Amino acid sequence: MRVKTGEQSARQVAITVLEAVLVKGRSLATARSLVQDKLVARERPLAMELVNGVLRWRFRLEALLAKLLSKSLRKKDVDIQLVLLLALYELIELSTPDYAVVNEAVSQTRRVGKKWASGMVNGVLRSFIRDREALLSSIDEDEVARFSHPRWLIDLLKQDWPQQTVQILDANNQRPPMWLRVNAGKTSVEDYIKRLDAQQIKAFRHPLADAALKLESPMDVSRLPGFAQGLVSVQDAAAQLAAKLLGAENGERILDLCAAPGGKTCHLLESAANIEMTAVELEPLRMQRVKQNLDRLGLHAKLIVGDATDTQGWWDGRMFDRILVDAPCSASGVIRRHPDIKSLRHADDLDSLTKIQQQILLQALSMLKPGGELLYVTCSVLKRENEQQIAQLMSVREEAVEIDIDETWGNPCAHGRQLLPGDMDGDGFYYARLKKQGNP
Repeated sequence: MRVKTGEQSARQVAITVLEAVLVKGRSLATARSLVQDKLVARERPLAMELVNGVLRWRFRLEALLAKLLSKSLRKKDVDIQLVLLLALYELIELSTPDYAVVNEAVSQTRRVGKKWASGMVNGVLRSFIRDREALLSSIDEDEVARFSHPRWLIDLLKQDWPQQTVQILDANNQRPPMWLRVNAGKTSVEDYIKRLDAQQIKAFRHPLADAALKLESPMDVSRLPGFAQGLVSVQDAAAQLAAKLLGAENGERILDLCAAPGGKTCHLLESAANIEMTAVELEPLRMQRVKQNLDRLGLHAKLIVGDATDTQGWWDGRMFDRILVDAPCSASGVIRRHPDIKSLRHADDLDSLTKIQQQILLQALSMLKPGGELLYVTCSVLKRENEQQIAQLMSVREEAVEIDIDETWGNPCAHGRQLLPGDMDGDGFYYARLKKQGNP
């Protein structure tokens, strides 16, 4: 295939994206969108495999590289470091022949204008190929390298989930499955399975999430029958439990706080079409995603770009029957789906996040009708963001009373229930239900 002007190879784009994330601190989604049009279509899967793989195994790869280098690379040579990390990942995890990986890494070194590093890159990679097993075994003595997670997160997981720490770390390093949510307003799960079968696409049902289907192999959404017509959406099965737990009923006023990208908003409307839905999101660009999803599915909600911690600028004073608080969090339960979290999140972030979470909960409770229900959701596995937030809220607002989640899935907590990454092949999600005491 002839490469158009401006288009780049998978490895070139992978290095650009990795530099944006690891050096400039951009999210993977943002970094990927910046170079999407520079990539030959057939090379996109390889580029994303390389990016996700290096971000997933970054700490392990860096420990390995430190063993291979006689001295650390200079800060200005981060591009050479990324060439090496990418090549090491490909040598360990992919089936590319060793000689092809080495040759491509050397060529990439020249492309970035650093011919002086060609010999070093060649030598480092050949040393790894020669002593592969011994080198990999030697770095396993360090937990950070073995599990490829930052130290602070490993320590918090040991504190919160001492029996399940290794399970969580291992699950975070798996490639995520692709879960679909069938739009009950337009078709049934059974009929959609028939559509998939007709195109020889294999899918499996979830034991608890009624509308969820897991594809045997992930694929581009353009290949999904009826996607453009709104028959199906992509949403993790664990996230799909929110609609059932909130239990919205026809005629009720429902509020979804921190709604983007809109999966739960849409699922609630699919589950109970005759509700008055309001979705609030702080970021205008993220609210566009909510609107796009609603439009594709043929659904309607009142969309408000506003701050969930300060309702004065957008709330009209009318109380809501039910409120979903999909709180901003560390995202420590969805690392397998967003491996950049390992590099972008830091322990200090928890201080600001927990303050925001508590402010949102307090504001949500003030907008809830007496007798109304609130569902608190995070994609975190850290108790500080989850059960401790609910305990804190109930300690300062006596009208907030917990409703037991009468289910057997996940792990029961002091308040609410926790799904850990990999439970029923879903992501890590925390749920807690509250009722506001008082007469309606």
